[in-house]
Amino acid sequence: MKRRVRTTTLTAATAAALSATLVTPALAAAPAGADGGRDATRKAIRAAVADGVPGVTVTVRRGHGTWAATAGVGNLRTGKPRSAQDHYRIASISKTFVATVVLQLEAEGKLSLDDTVEEWLPGVVRGHGHDGRRITLRQLLDHTSGIFDYLEDRGFQQTYMTADGFLKHRFDEATPEDLLAIALRNEPYFEPGASWEYSNTNYVLAAQVIEKATGHAYGDEIKRRIIDPLHLTSTSVPGDRTTLPKPSSRAYSKLAKTATGPTYDVTELNPSLAYGSGEMVSDSADVTRFYSALLRGRLLPPEQLKKMKTTVDATRTYRYGLGLADVELSCGVHVWGHAGGITGSHPMAVTTEDGRHSLAVNFNGDWSGSTGAVVEAEFCGR
Repeated sequence: MKRRVRTTTLTAATAAALSATLVTPALAAAPAGADGGRDATRKAIRAAVADGVPGVTVTVRRGHGTWAATAGVGNLRTGKPRSAQDHYRIASISKTFVATVVLQLEAEGKLSLDDTVEEWLPGVVRGHGHDGRRITLRQLLDHTSGIFDYLEDRGFQQTYMTADGFLKHRFDEATPEDLLAIALRNEPYFEPGASWEYSNTNYVLAAQVIEKATGHAYGDEIKRRIIDPLHLTSTSVPGDRTTLPKPSSRAYSKLAKTATGPTYDVTELNPSLAYGSGEMVSDSADVTRFYSALLRGRLLPPEQLKKMKTTVDATRTYRYGLGLADVELSCGVHVWGHAGGITGSHPMAVTTEDGRHSLAVNFNGDWSGSTGAVVEAEFCGR
């Protein structure tokens, strides 16, 4: 498969581009293991704060035990520190939840990954070369559809990713139809299946397919099938709710393509602008519990979990499955998970293939720092 290479810049609303956030320059390789890694992990989160991130929260789940740490502040005005219990916007980590529900529906015989988008959403994907009759559900989930990413649209960026635009439109409500209309006024990246390109539009469509197949809101299906069975009490699909549950920290952005200039408090916003591609809220304890349960087979039958972990070439640093990325770290350890970015929040969550060693980290600023460095420190550092 030919891989199309495109660089994504982390801006105020890279709203969920996986991009290069998964891997950072390698730390000195060391065997994964041992709790001595805690010192390296603490050092990595302190380094992120030194690099300009306001605050960091991280939780590690290993076996039956958990460990958490924080660094920096959750409120630049008051100096209140970040909390290990902070709720935050998990951005593209939401994609793993959406993909899990689609695969559950396949296991139940309600759909097939080989179904076309047209079969479920007739006439929806048309325009400027896009054709839902030629795109499968699998290609939505592994980003080989070629569908244009609505976040890359210049008009969308001007309206929501600049300081003037965001401050004026932060509470706008957007329907999935609105987001699709933005995407489809642009040409596709490539013919379906010809390459790989991360596109948030794929998961707007995947969430709509869930709704068509079940007759329920996709968020209700995530709650019924994942959140409630795993007792993820801090996890939600907020819809138009603009505030974060307590406890939480403030979220900050430069609202620019650079790390300089004024810092804006962007905590309140309407997450419907992300919809199925990244609107969810959670905390680090819940996210590690989710990925641990997923990789240990608690959410999907073996056949569907195997499909989820069947990857395609994505970038030089990771491979992508169905809402799940496979990253080989500098010490040879493979971790599975997802990264994300939405205005004011930069999270990442990964777990080992057996689900026994999981980590979730969040920065409450979106312009600097490396979540990948925290992952390297935990699984490879000393």
